[in-house]
Amino acid sequence: MERHELKLILESLLFSSETPIKLKKLHEILADIPQKELREVLAQLKKEYENLNRSFTLREVANGYQLCTKAAYSGWIKKLKKSRPFRLGPATMETLAIIAYKQPIIRAEIEEIRGVDTGGILRSILERKLVKIIGKKDVLGKPFLYGTTPTFLTMFGLKGLNELPSLDDIEELNVGSLPLFAATFSEKPEESPDNQTSPEKRLSSESQTSSENQSQRPPVDNKE
Repeated sequence: MERHELKLILESLLFSSETPIKLKKLHEILADIPQKELREVLAQLKKEYENLNRSFTLREVANGYQLCTKAAYSGWIKKLKKSRPFRLGPATMETLAIIAYKQPIIRAEIEEIRGVDTGGILRSILERKLVKIIGKKDVLGKPFLYGTTPTFLTMFGLKGLNELPSLDDIEELNVGSLPLFAATFSEKPEESPDNQTSPEKRLSSESQTSSENQSQRPPVDNKE
């Protein structure tokens, strides 16, 4: 297969996907093409988009590849979607930071660090699929263990958790660490989950993300 044809195929797959596509998945679809060559062609596509100064770019997020519009055009996308962007407030950012660095972690441990109840925040970020229940801790009451998800990585533009700032650079996991973790997010009052109803779309803005509605709330551990 010629490189030009391979580029077009990869571009069509990326354009059709609403979520990052892993290299392994691309290799399953294009079984005759070595992963090394797929990676090289993807890098060429990214460079071409940059050289052409397109309104979108190819990013590596959540251990996959995704086409995303540039932040400069987010205002126009908001007009098209006519929905309020999903913004994370300081309390949610702090809770996410604790889970990201300390996972797997139970609710009681999160609350011990924060010093306040986290039931509402946990429910909200579970509904938005930023964290998930990954098991139960083998202690009295079997409390749920929480960890981050691929959606979390996509939102923050991370290839993997290894791209988080090193804990060596953070003295304590508290409010003082938030600027390191949330530099690109506006510290505005958090919106009610009922107002966050926009589904995530293809070519989503780098600076914003949306969440899908959930008909039922996932369980939040109250045993801890």
